[in-house]
Amino acid sequence: MPTSNTGSFVHKTRLTALFISITTVAGVLTAGLALPAVAGIGLGAKGAVEDFNSLPDDFTAPPLSQASTIYDADGGVIATVYDRDRTVVPSDQIAPIMKSALVDIEDNRFYQHGAIDPKGIARAIGNNASGSGTQGASTLTQQYVKNVFVDQAGDDQAAVLAAQAQTVGRKIKEMKYAIQVEQTLTKDQIITNYLNITFMGEQAYGVEAASERYFSVHAKDLSLPQAALLAGLVQSPSGYDPIANPKAAKERRDTVLKKMAQYGTVTQAQADQAIATPVTLNVSRPQQGCITAQQGEGFFCDYVKNVVTSDPAFGASTAERQALWSRGGLQIHTTLDPKAQAALQTSVTKHVYASDKAATAMSVVQPGTGKILAMGQSRPYGVNANQTQINLNVGKSMGGGLGFPTGSTFKPIVAAAALENGITPSQTYPSPYSMPWPAMRSCSGQKVTSTDTVHNDSTSLVGPFSMAPAMAQSVNTYFASLEADAGLCNVAQMTNKLGITQQAGGEPLSVVQSMTLGSNDLTPLEMANVYATFAAHGTYCAPTAIDSVTTSDGKPIAVPQAGCTQAMSTTTADEITTMLMGVVQDGTGSTAGLTDRDSAGKTGTTNNGNQVWFIGYTPEAAGATVVGNTDGTSSLDGQRIGGQRVDQAFGGTLAGPIWRDAISGLLKGTPPSPLTSVPLP
Repeated sequence: MPTSNTGSFVHKTRLTALFISITTVAGVLTAGLALPAVAGIGLGAKGAVEDFNSLPDDFTAPPLSQASTIYDADGGVIATVYDRDRTVVPSDQIAPIMKSALVDIEDNRFYQHGAIDPKGIARAIGNNASGSGTQGASTLTQQYVKNVFVDQAGDDQAAVLAAQAQTVGRKIKEMKYAIQVEQTLTKDQIITNYLNITFMGEQAYGVEAASERYFSVHAKDLSLPQAALLAGLVQSPSGYDPIANPKAAKERRDTVLKKMAQYGTVTQAQADQAIATPVTLNVSRPQQGCITAQQGEGFFCDYVKNVVTSDPAFGASTAERQALWSRGGLQIHTTLDPKAQAALQTSVTKHVYASDKAATAMSVVQPGTGKILAMGQSRPYGVNANQTQINLNVGKSMGGGLGFPTGSTFKPIVAAAALENGITPSQTYPSPYSMPWPAMRSCSGQKVTSTDTVHNDSTSLVGPFSMAPAMAQSVNTYFASLEADAGLCNVAQMTNKLGITQQAGGEPLSVVQSMTLGSNDLTPLEMANVYATFAAHGTYCAPTAIDSVTTSDGKPIAVPQAGCTQAMSTTTADEITTMLMGVVQDGTGSTAGLTDRDSAGKTGTTNNGNQVWFIGYTPEAAGATVVGNTDGTSSLDGQRIGGQRVDQAFGGTLAGPIWRDAISGLLKGTPPSPLTSVPLP
């Protein structure tokens, strides 16, 4: 049709003009020297020459993006993660026939010319001008340079298009940097780099990933037909994709084989035999990402990624940290204890089924170090039915949700604030079943009042009580009075010292009277770490997930530190421990207590039984377990959870056994150590 012919003519005219401009520049090149200002070659060419001379000389190929590996504390692989599936291999790990196939189809004069091939440019101009088809003239070295800029562009589509644009400016840039590459690398190094960087379709970057993707072999073991197919992919990874377009892929492979015979790399008989061979694939789909974790570590894996991309230890800016993660090649050794993780996962999936309306989440932290030993939940990490990628153990900024009201598990924080401010465990209050909220003052000195009343869980639960019995029986009215005497601001400040400065969704802490009843939305990881502080005699350590990180070249990267501080006196912490031991001995947490060793903990049940908690510890581990509906508004009462009907949900009876079984499994075979208890007045 006329419109089609006109469009083709315009396209070829533009290409010819482009090649003439490049040829003019190439014609005045002296390898290794900057271009001189050449008079009489035309204003357009003079401008191109000036553009060439103005480019900086410091072309540096960045490290290629590769897969990163995340390990547990014993060195086992949790998951392999990457933005781009690439494994960089040295020259001797690439089959020689692969290199030959690439040269023959892309740049058969590669070993005869320098960075630029004037003969190739002239041939391309002739073919394009004569109408015999459009043809490129870039050398393999120029193509390598282009691939470097494409790789640098990452997922920025505009930057990718700019790196591939058919413009004089882009070609000039490639030419200058190709000259530098040829001066600094051998021909074999250039081919090796090219084969490691180029995209070969199906999410495979580089020849090693492509060899494994299409044939399930290493690049060093490629056969002639396999190498020819991969070499053919370079021109159009999607167009010649052997999985999606097998016919086109075979035709392209056979074209490569014919070229290899034409240039004498293989005999005609070898080429004919390979051409007669059907394309035989043995596809290995990419197995990567946190979703591949086998022991429920997917949520911890996701947390590790969020640490790397958010913590200033890995880069001053968000862009720097994301670049580090995207570049990959990291060996990330974590704190996750595989025995602890297996015990946790067994317990949460035994007590709450993935198909249940309710879900449970649990985190375990090592007292005195902040190391996260285990993290998991009842619904698997994934995108299918009864799965989720929302990590209920952490807040929104770290890939989690909005947290949960903590109920009475917050009361030990109030007790710690009171003890630190001179109130003794012998402090008694009348503690009636129901009473008005006492007036309090905020940190700004404003009076905080409420017209609501606070009441206990049972009408028979009436005082007077001192602190330890009130803790064991979780007496709400006692802790309302204690909070008022301790000072609401002091309670908020103690919460901050224990690492909690905002709610899980990012909102400020709500510093109101109901703090003592756990009205703020917090996370299992935060609360496990609070109780780990009690276990560590008042030493608070920020939770840490990463022990060490090395780059692809083996260089270590500094990792976030626990930054341990004394959040409260040893006496205060040990008094809290003594009270919490009473909770599991003969209080609301008796069903959760361990029988073979000391344990301490606290139950929590929120309004209407929407969520229930148990948080406890031994000297070796502190764990926080929450069970709740993910919509946050439905009562657990009357539901079937873990195959059993729950008539009325309580922290001790529903969350407690999950904690007990997980911690028992974690400590199996570990000699018991005593918790520090002190006499209480």
